[in-house]
Amino acid sequence: MTGSRELAGSVAIVTGGSRGIGLGISHALASAGAVVAVVARNEAAAGDAVMELEGDGHAAYSCDVADGRACRKVVASVESAQGPLSVLVNNAGVTSDNILLRMRDEEWSRVIDINLRGAFNMIRAATRGMMKRRSGSIVNISSVIGLMGNPGQANYAASKAGLHGLTKSVARELASRNVRCNAVAPGFIRTDMTAGLPEGKVAELKSSIPAGRLGKPEDVAGVVRFLAGPGAGYITGQIIAVDGGMAM
Repeated sequence: MTGSRELAGSVAIVTGGSRGIGLGISHALASAGAVVAVVARNEAAAGDAVMELEGDGHAAYSCDVADGRACRKVVASVESAQGPLSVLVNNAGVTSDNILLRMRDEEWSRVIDINLRGAFNMIRAATRGMMKRRSGSIVNISSVIGLMGNPGQANYAASKAGLHGLTKSVARELASRNVRCNAVAPGFIRTDMTAGLPEGKVAELKSSIPAGRLGKPEDVAGVVRFLAGPGAGYITGQIIAVDGGMAM
C-alpha cells in the first residue's frame, strides 16, 4: 500500500488523534491522501499533530466527545471547512483503573462516558450526512481487553465490550446505505502509556503474546487505513484484533 493514495479526496475525523495510536492513524490516513481533522481535548496538541501530517488541508479541533452537542458542532465545523465526511475513527479513550470493590462511581462513569458514549455521540453526529451520501466508513478503536477482560479494569473492559456491540449494531443498521462500521482491537502497543512500564512487566507481557513483542502504533494504523478505504468495501460489523495473537 506504500505510495498509494486510495483515500484521495476523502475527509477523515480522528478523535484522540494527537498522540499514540491516534497520531499513528492520523499519519496513515494523511499518507493515503485523506484530509484529516485531528480532534482532541487539547487543541494545541491537535495543532502540533496537524503540523506533522503529510499533505495540505488538515485541521485541528478541540472537543470533549462525552458531550453530544460538542460532537455535533465539531462534525458540522469539519464538513463546513474541509468537506463532506467520508471516514470517522473513534479513537478517543481513557483508563481509570481500580479493583471492583474500590472503584468509585466517577471512575466508572468517566471511562464509559468517553470510551463508549463518546463513540456513540460521534457516530450519531456523523452518520446523517454519510447516509444521505450513501457512503462512509466508521472505525472504532477498541481493545483486546474488551474481548478478554482484565483485573482492575472492569470499567475499561465494559466500555470496550460495549463498543463491540455498538459496532455490530451500527453496521447492521447502516449497511443498506453503504455505510460500513468496523472495530479494531489493539493488544499491548508501545505508546506513552506503556513507556513507563517496568522492564519486568514488559517481559511478562511479551511472554503472553505469541508474536513475542509489543505492537507499534503503525501496526494498528495500517489496519485502520485498510478499513477506511475502498479495498474493505465488503467488510462491515467486524472486530479485528491487532494483538500479536494475544487473544486467540
